[in-house]
Amino acid sequence: MVREPVVSGKFYPADPQALRAEVKSHLSRARRPIPAVACLVPHAGYVYSGNVAGTVFSAIEIPEHCIVLCPNHTGRGHSLSLMAEGKWLTPLGEVPIACELADSLMQSFPALVDDPSAHQFEHAIEVELPFLQMLRPDVQIVPIAVGTAQPLLLESLGQAVAAAIEAAKNRVLIVASSDMNHYEDDDSTRIKDHKAIKKILALDPQGLFDTVMNESISMCGFGTAVAMLTAANVLGAKKAELVQYATSADASGDKEMCVGYAGIVIS
Repeated sequence: MVREPVVSGKFYPADPQALRAEVKSHLSRARRPIPAVACLVPHAGYVYSGNVAGTVFSAIEIPEHCIVLCPNHTGRGHSLSLMAEGKWLTPLGEVPIACELADSLMQSFPALVDDPSAHQFEHAIEVELPFLQMLRPDVQIVPIAVGTAQPLLLESLGQAVAAAIEAAKNRVLIVASSDMNHYEDDDSTRIKDHKAIKKILALDPQGLFDTVMNESISMCGFGTAVAMLTAANVLGAKKAELVQYATSADASGDKEMCVGYAGIVIS
């Protein structure tokens, strides 16, 4: 199974040389990378969220294997869908699936289904891959699309991710791909986002779930963040750091209809 890029030339450059230059422009070496447990990164077009994503990935020692969780924007496929084999293509080359890690996840959590159709047109993992490829050319992934908001399923997914990582021979990074609040004015977006960010920084998955629901925060990947935080807690994470925050208004100047982007590293 080969997953072809679908937002190449739209969210990021299709030309490999231009893409390398673009990714490099968003990376930062202002700090020494650390072996993090997990991270939260945005998935918009690079002109909007590239700096936030680049700051996050620059702060982390990228291991060979990453479990990448994303929301299911398209509604295609099973509500909890991974790809168990094959590879993803970007203009920078191939990213293989970490098959053994994928099998371990499905064995520990039968609700997780091998369903490539959920990933065929979903952009939220694809836009992260060039960053991972630039920093770790031999990277392998387990892509998981989360299309459910049921708290028990999200918690179980997080526990399964933690169990698979504990059983793995080498370190595995959890990447939760999510933008924050959508299509409100800049002030409202920042207020809502920081309520959610506060819960993430507290490593509080239930608190994040409740805040998103009670405050009507349109964080597209809150489910991925809940699962990620659940796994991080099981794996012994001690702290979370907001390394960068922005809204689309920072790039577009439009403060009436904004999307928020948070970059968080958990270690």
